[in-house]
Amino acid sequence: MSGKFVVVGGGIAGVTCAEQLAHQFPSERVYLLSASPLIKAATNLKQVSRILEEFDVEEQASTRLQNRFPNITVVQSAVTELRSQEKKVITEGGSQFGYDKLCLCAGASPKLITQGNPHVLGIRDTDSAQEFQRRLTGARRVVVVGNGGIALELVYELQGCQVIWVIRDKAIGNTFFDAGAAEFLIPQLKSEKPQVPVACRRTKYTTDVALVGKENSLGSALGPDWHGGLDLRATGEFGHWVHIETQCEVTKILLQEEFRQLNVTASTFPEDQTTEHSSASSNDWPVYVELTNGKIYGCDFIVSATGVVPNTKPFLNGNNVDVAEDGGLKVNDHMQTSLTDIYAAGDICTASWNVSPLWQQMRLWTQARQMGWYAAKCMAADSLGQAIEMDFCFELFAHVTKFFNYKVILLGKFNAQGLGSDYELMLRCTKGLEYVKVVMQSSRMVGALLIGDTDLEETFENLILNQMDLSAYGENLLDPNVDIEDYFD
Repeated sequence: MSGKFVVVGGGIAGVTCAEQLAHQFPSERVYLLSASPLIKAATNLKQVSRILEEFDVEEQASTRLQNRFPNITVVQSAVTELRSQEKKVITEGGSQFGYDKLCLCAGASPKLITQGNPHVLGIRDTDSAQEFQRRLTGARRVVVVGNGGIALELVYELQGCQVIWVIRDKAIGNTFFDAGAAEFLIPQLKSEKPQVPVACRRTKYTTDVALVGKENSLGSALGPDWHGGLDLRATGEFGHWVHIETQCEVTKILLQEEFRQLNVTASTFPEDQTTEHSSASSNDWPVYVELTNGKIYGCDFIVSATGVVPNTKPFLNGNNVDVAEDGGLKVNDHMQTSLTDIYAAGDICTASWNVSPLWQQMRLWTQARQMGWYAAKCMAADSLGQAIEMDFCFELFAHVTKFFNYKVILLGKFNAQGLGSDYELMLRCTKGLEYVKVVMQSSRMVGALLIGDTDLEETFENLILNQMDLSAYGENLLDPNVDIEDYFD
């Protein structure tokens, strides 16, 4: 089989790319090769500002995409080999697909702290999330390792069991927040959660192993509100108990017998000293984690949320393709890899052009959609011999999400990334309500972090893009009594 366009990956980048290609070339066949029978689609798109956009990620049966775009054919099979010289890809079922233009959107896999341990679980796709929910049912204590988005959401949502949260940084959410923002959010860990999980807005499908093929085949990555509709409540009598171990990492994972041979006593959950939950502080756990600070904690299982690794393996053998230090396929400003007529988008790729001073790559849903859309535009332009300019979304980093039940907006160099010491911060914080931080350089705004319903995102986006000299406003820029949104309108 062959088509003018072949897209590998059923995640948001791949689906967005295939949709755009099908729209621009309605008479051409577009093949979308997905390792999972389910695909991800962006729905309910809302343009918050010029660059900032919100959307839901809906898990769909592939037939829905094919019904909307009759020239898209979705093939449920993982790609095992790329033969770039022959311009074809091979699937695990042995099928061969020729292409004129190929876009690789195979995403990334969890970077587990150890491989092959049944007590260590990574959460990346729908199946792993459901497995986590199954294990949680009878759990008394869970150890969560990592400080990224999934770890933040998971620790906040877990109920009915003790949680040991292991992070190597000084404060939570180091990827997204500074220490001040972390302190603002910490009280939410002790707040009461709704007794019943909020109903998920999306249709849920189950994945049949027989359909997927190999049991270790990975589906598309989870959506931004992946825990919606999952009951993350253990059956224990504990409430929302979280203990954070900062500035440490896991050095060793011990099974019960290995731990007993050490002839030592495990560390107790700190709050156990004032409670009667003796069963949760015993030395009779299925697995133990030893930390670099010398503590050993027992638990029912471990969640490894320590980042991802781009899924490049099937495309490297026999192909002289440039790979970045982080493992992603290098792409230029047209989303082209170093291989002729092969593009990449989403988590699998690494931006290797001279990026805007106000933009950086982060493997997030918003960028996956933007990259998939832009890759399709580049493939179309190259096919038609037309020139194309880089999309405006790459001028400014902009992302909207939700952590600890707060709306969170990230703009530009929100954590002063790459600025060295040549910047200053301005802060406004109202406990329990909002946290506003702007990053200034040479009296110009270059980044902002907004937590809560501040309604400042559009104003700050414009100020960052316009690079207006704000020295005349001084600290009044964040004066809560000054309506700067109206002032700069």
